Amino acid sequence: MTNRLIIQTPDAPAAIGTYSQAVRVGNIVYLSGQIALDPGTMQLMDDIESQIHRVFRNLRAVATAADSSLDDLVKLNVYLIDLNHFSKVNEIMSSYFRQPFPARAVVGVASLPRGAMVEMDGILVLQD
Repeated sequence: MTNRLIIQTPDAPAAIGTYSQAVRVGNIVYLSGQIALDPGTMQLMDDIESQIHRVFRNLRAVATAADSSLDDLVKLNVYLIDLNHFSKVNEIMSSYFRQPFPARAVVGVASLPRGAMVEMDGILVLQD
């Protein structure tokens, strides 16, 4: 069995299912999907802009708990219930990332947990 380290922080929402916030294997950290839940209240943000910001802050909190940052993110997956919000994701993403940007996929989905409008997950590669 591979050595796995479970990453958990109170600065991101607690898992709402049978999963960990992140799992580290070697120098790779797999970030579970984050929706726009406020970690203090576990309430969903209201509008798409607030949701996108909250998701990035949640991902950043888990990355920090893994002794990393969003600078180490090499792959980001974005799930949107309305692809018309794609440009808003790009606009807001530029305030959390700098070049070189991570590889990314954006997928339109029918629905997300708790009625969220956006969910994101990713992969970090930690520096030696």
